[in-house]
Amino acid sequence: MTPRPRTVSDGEILEGAVRVISRIGPGRLTLARVGAEVGLSAATLVQRFGSKRGLLLAIVESAVGSVERRFAAAAAAHGSPLEALLAAAVEMTRYVATPEELAHHLAFLQLDLGDPDFHRLALEHARRTLAGYRGLLDAAVAAGELARCDTAALAHAIDAVAGGSLINWAIHRKGPAEAWVRRDLATLLAPYRRGAAPPLNGSTPSPPVPPRPDGRRRRPPAPPG
Repeated sequence: MTPRPRTVSDGEILEGAVRVISRIGPGRLTLARVGAEVGLSAATLVQRFGSKRGLLLAIVESAVGSVERRFAAAAAAHGSPLEALLAAAVEMTRYVATPEELAHHLAFLQLDLGDPDFHRLALEHARRTLAGYRGLLDAAVAAGELARCDTAALAHAIDAVAGGSLINWAIHRKGPAEAWVRRDLATLLAPYRRGAAPPLNGSTPSPPVPPRPDGRRRRPPAPPG
């Protein structure tokens, strides 16, 4: 007997589950809620994923598998490796339109840190993300957009700043999350940029202050007036 075709793919179910998590968090998520979101019964979801835990693990596995595609799509859409890097970094903000949604996704992080199976996947996601950032940084150096630098260390800093920027946005609640991430990453990358790019605030940068003969730093000159 030929099995009936699936009217809703696993990918569509996982996307629906992520939407539910954005609204109510992983703790209150149930298979019935996800089923209502995607138009399937909870029994069907049990057949597909086994349990709520199985569904949550499938969400993380899907995220891990999408990392390379995310960076490849950003690189294909932008001629500049730095612009591709920023696009890849801010892509995560599409899941956090409000601070409350970010709080719900941070609750998922508790699973990633406290459960060995979730942590294994979270660690692989982090490794692939760092590799994606480093690849674009290496491309930016090769293209002359960035000065030569330790791209592995800078990739770690980019990952840390992007995540921290989201949390600061949720606290201050001014403007869209994407703007916060872009601004903070632009600040981080500014010292590595090639050329005479103007500072972000539009002011004239101060010249570096040479050290004193004894190795101690001089005080910068007082501003005129």
